[in-house]
Amino acid sequence: MVAYPNPDGLEIHFAQVAGNRDIGDLWEAAREAEVKPGTIRVWITRGKIEPILDGEAGQYFHLPTIRAAAEGGAKHIPADPAANSRGPHAHAA
Repeated sequence: MVAYPNPDGLEIHFAQVAGNRDIGDLWEAAREAEVKPGTIRVWITRGKIEPILDGEAGQYFHLPTIRAAAEGGAKHIPADPAANSRGPHAHAA
């Protein structure tokens, strides 16, 4: 079960018929969420989102769902940004 599920396939279909352009590839999803494409892939592996189509042509996403996931933010944001670093400087002290 994903944290931000896609709407029903019929809803997406009828929105497309009505002229909405709510489906995009990995790059469009990344632009919509204002993150890198790698972040979208991480969200998929961690169960935050899922593509609506996944095949030879690539992955396609429901952009309003991506927007909602981006607004949802991260589970944990440290108070000190350096607390999240994993470089050698984190061990020196």
